Amino acid sequence: MSSTGTSGDSAVAVVMPAKNEQDRIAATVRAAHGLPGVDLVVVIDDGSTDGTGEAARAAGARVVRHGRNRGKGAAMETGAGAVRLLDETQGRENPRHLLFLDADLADTAAAAAPLIDPVRVGEADMTIALFPSSRLKLGGHGFVQRLSRDGIRRATGWLPDQPLNGQRCLTRAAFEAALPLAHGFGVETALTIDLLQKGFRVVEVEVPLEHRATGTDWRAQAHRARQFADVGRALAVREARPYLAGRVRRIRQRLGR
Repeated sequence: MSSTGTSGDSAVAVVMPAKNEQDRIAATVRAAHGLPGVDLVVVIDDGSTDGTGEAARAAGARVVRHGRNRGKGAAMETGAGAVRLLDETQGRENPRHLLFLDADLADTAAAAAPLIDPVRVGEADMTIALFPSSRLKLGGHGFVQRLSRDGIRRATGWLPDQPLNGQRCLTRAAFEAALPLAHGFGVETALTIDLLQKGFRVVEVEVPLEHRATGTDWRAQAHRARQFADVGRALAVREARPYLAGRVRRIRQRLGR
């Protein structure tokens, strides 16, 4: 089910979920606009209580606002939906590829080009950023990385290095195949599993990006607890699928269907 052929004539839309990032988002948007093939930056203001939306708009992004915080997965779907609507309105023959970037990358977002190239030339259906170890700031959430990494390996046989990395480029076809996205912070883990199981090509690409570390205070610990819960929920759903499918088959056999 993976895509075939080249797609170098397809433009790229950057989709950027954001909550309370007014201090860094303008630099991230400006850097994203300079990436090769990018002709659109969409920021999803996911219930911010600061000037995130205004700063993003002033920097040249199209902004879609959630009145309340709905989580990363919902923000990604909203942003991709906005891009699809623009593609249809503009009568584009080839839908834009989707490059998801975190809003706190600031100027380092200018280094995301290697994520785009394999998708644009048809060598991959989704790329995942691999931060150099010198720039990787786990902030204490290595245990969540291990949970995600081991779950992906069990489900697909592939062992990624940085499964929680949110910097990803993928084709429109790959994105649509993964809908609906998993809730909250389980979205990256679920996206990887769902695409690999459907035969799409997923590769990690090293890029010199850097985001803000989450820290070790109580807010950071609460954030990691939510991450752990969301990733665990996404894995539980996917590990239950074979069992549920088998149950459905057995019920249908008993009913003679």
